[in-house]
Amino acid sequence: MKHIKAFLIIAFVFAVNTVSAQSVTEKWPAIEAFHEVLSQTFHPAEEGNLAPIKARSEEMMLKAAALLKSDIPEEFRTNQILASAEKLQLKSKKLHQLVTSKASDDDIVKSLTNIHDTYHEIVGLCTAEKK
Repeated sequence: MKHIKAFLIIAFVFAVNTVSAQSVTEKWPAIEAFHEVLSQTFHPAEEGNLAPIKARSEEMMLKAAALLKSDIPEEFRTNQILASAEKLQLKSKKLHQLVTSKASDDDIVKSLTNIHDTYHEIVGLCTAEKK
């Protein structure tokens, strides 16, 4: 019975976070555009396939820059979110530099993972702002 309750609690939290992330991307299309590139490059990299990120690092860098320059909804325009969006832009630029300089796969994966974490930090901050 304890396992069922724990599972239901975890499922509920997951569902709430998923709905919250969807509302963030609906209100802030630029973050969804960034996430599209991120998800199509990060998940293959997790499995050892770096071809997508090597081919799309410049696109990711440009999407991160566009995200920062986009019309950020007022409710998400906090100092903390803006600072994280700036970090995302800088980290995406660094990743692109790593790719173009033919850095090691390990360095590229570490950089991409860091970007992934920063993206989730931003979404987390956006959903926290609404609560």
